[in-house]
Amino acid sequence: MSALSDKEQEKIKQSIEWAEKATSGEVRVCIESKCEKEAYERAVECFYDLKMDATALRNGVLVYVAMDSKKLAIIGDEGINKAVPPDFWKSAKDLMIDKFKKNEIAEGISLGVIEAGKQLKKYFPYQSNDINELPDDIVFLN
Repeated sequence: MSALSDKEQEKIKQSIEWAEKATSGEVRVCIESKCEKEAYERAVECFYDLKMDATALRNGVLVYVAMDSKKLAIIGDEGINKAVPPDFWKSAKDLMIDKFKKNEIAEGISLGVIEAGKQLKKYFPYQSNDINELPDDIVFLN
């Protein structure tokens, strides 16, 4: 399932790579068409299914989008959640929603990922010895 062109997918992947050069956090994007649950609940399931809790600093971030259901969530692992305020992902989600309303899905995801990287940099700056612990590819479900 991919409603995104190869060019759009590449743009999102480049955004992930950019974000990971700004922060030691590990960012992944997970997209599926439908979500019958609350977006946050489904994102948590995907987070653990993708083994995103296996990073050394517990600083994985999942950007979850259910395209047909028009749902999104951004969640961070416990290392992030202990360090950041409760509304930490609001600016990234707001950017995404603004673009989604204009049917600019790939642009919205890209901007959300970049904003997440900028925000994370304040708490988890990039380290010279940082290794990429999780794949940068987009995960497409169903």
